[in-house]
Amino acid sequence: MKNVNLTHHFLIAMPAMADSIFSKTLTYVCEHNEQGALGIVINRPTDMTLINLFKQLSISSADPLAESTSVLFGGPVQLDCGFVLHRPAGRWQSTLSVNQEIGLTTSMDILKAIANAEGPDQALVAMGYAGWAAGQIEHELAQNAWLTVPASTDVIFELPSEERLPAAMQLLGINNYANLSNEVGHA
Repeated sequence: MKNVNLTHHFLIAMPAMADSIFSKTLTYVCEHNEQGALGIVINRPTDMTLINLFKQLSISSADPLAESTSVLFGGPVQLDCGFVLHRPAGRWQSTLSVNQEIGLTTSMDILKAIANAEGPDQALVAMGYAGWAAGQIEHELAQNAWLTVPASTDVIFELPSEERLPAAMQLLGINNYANLSNEVGHA
């Protein structure tokens, strides 16, 4: 497990996840290296809409979708900071390139562009992120806390938030969350 790289993978929380913050979550891993990992929970909408976020930031918006688009709970770290997961990666002021297709941006320029319908083709806006220290995610995997599967951009950007976890599980051939077992076994 030492050399595993989970960048551009989904983490599916196992049913016995003790941490209620991550219970029944689907997390997209944006970066994973020897220093740790960073991800965005992509199936937890909040009560805040994009238009409300724009108002808080004094950004005027011409985008009618901002009224109904929910801001996501991205994770428990830096809850006061916005994270925009988007494709294409583009050229924004502060972007982590996940791969050639997807970026994670924290700068205000992308939010202003989204508000003016000039942003990336597809984007999810989240408050906060999920972070793991060096070796922590590997330890949690060994404890059977997560299932992993290579990520699908369609699951991230094409599906409503409530359909993302079941769709990610189907990538593993699992059709029902209740069918997951917390028992670890060896053949």
